[in-house]
Amino acid sequence: MDIADLISPVAVIPNLRVTSKKQVLQELARRAAELCGLRERLVFDVLLERERLGTTGVGSGIAIPHGKIPGLERLYGVFARLERPVNFESIDEQPVDLIFLLLAPETAGADHLKALARVSRLLRDKGTCEKLRGTDNAEALYALLTESPASRAA
Repeated sequence: MDIADLISPVAVIPNLRVTSKKQVLQELARRAAELCGLRERLVFDVLLERERLGTTGVGSGIAIPHGKIPGLERLYGVFARLERPVNFESIDEQPVDLIFLLLAPETAGADHLKALARVSRLLRDKGTCEKLRGTDNAEALYALLTESPASRAA
């Protein structure tokens, strides 16, 4: 599964201006709802419910909020680079500035897990994260997110 299967260029927010975790989730829910034709409140509630189980702030300034939604046709992703880091109650207690939202159909068991693993691998790469933090150009961010692993290793 490639990141390009999860996001499109319009799903990249290059300079999101927010001041809190709640605001981040609201803005991402709004964008995701537009992309997948769902009600914004439904998406927000799914994300909030997941955060209540435990933070999706995975450390090193990265968060991967995610959830399953009944009736969703396929996996959807939204990437946001924050203008300023915000407290996301991350496991390392560091503020977050790179966020990859992932929404999956309720029935997407293994595909959801594969997508989470793929996003996690991508964002664990320090070099990739430095490049993502180094630009606020949506096209450049999309290119960095979707370049193939083979070209990244070269």
